[in-house]
Amino acid sequence: MKIATWNVNSLKVRLPHVLDWLAAHRPDALCLQELKLEDKAFPLAELEAAGYHAVFDGQKTYNGVAILSPHPLDDADVVRGIPGFEDEQKRIIAATVQGVRVICGYFPNGQAVGSDKFEYKLRWLAALTDWLREELKGHERLVLTGDFNIAPEDRDAHPDWEDEIHVSEPERAAFRALLELGLIDAFRLFEQPERSFSWWDYRRMAFRRNFGLRIDHILVSPALGESCTACVVDKDPRRLERPSDHAPVVLELAA
Repeated sequence: MKIATWNVNSLKVRLPHVLDWLAAHRPDALCLQELKLEDKAFPLAELEAAGYHAVFDGQKTYNGVAILSPHPLDDADVVRGIPGFEDEQKRIIAATVQGVRVICGYFPNGQAVGSDKFEYKLRWLAALTDWLREELKGHERLVLTGDFNIAPEDRDAHPDWEDEIHVSEPERAAFRALLELGLIDAFRLFEQPERSFSWWDYRRMAFRRNFGLRIDHILVSPALGESCTACVVDKDPRRLERPSDHAPVVLELAA
């Protein structure tokens, strides 16, 4: 089974890249973030023509999440948003794919440590953690994936990264709280090249210099931990013309 996550930074702009990537990799689930379009503009027909079903929760200009799969998705089983957490921002969607509960998240950026948006980020993370604690009780096989906007360790950020956001201790503590639920960082189950990142700014030739952060993650429940056979960052889409600033992260699970 193959599960991937990709912040596409506008599905309208990046749809050709997504369709090409689906054709080349044929994932069982592709989780998308930053759709930046309303539900009425979601390219369902194009994706269905490519052989993919989709559940989504869009928002004009900002945010938006989706799960694509070649397998049927039961909309009655779909959760949109964190239950019990009032939030106008479209950041969470969950569906069951081939017996695996897949949760796709576009975590808040936080803007700057100490700002109102940073406090919102921490509240959002706490609500997510509380919900996941209950979700894990009903779903032994679970994957939490998406753009976390957190580089959990020093090795997940370029050594010259100077901004506090994404690497601050409160953010990293929130990431650790997710791991304390029993979730496992699938990427770190395998030996990885040094300075393995998933996001690079468009400015200052950051991608060419590999000045980036690893902020896109795939966390798996203990029941799936031993099934992981590979987890990699696919940097090829970042090399395309007009790319997203994020690269897909791909997890492979034994059947």
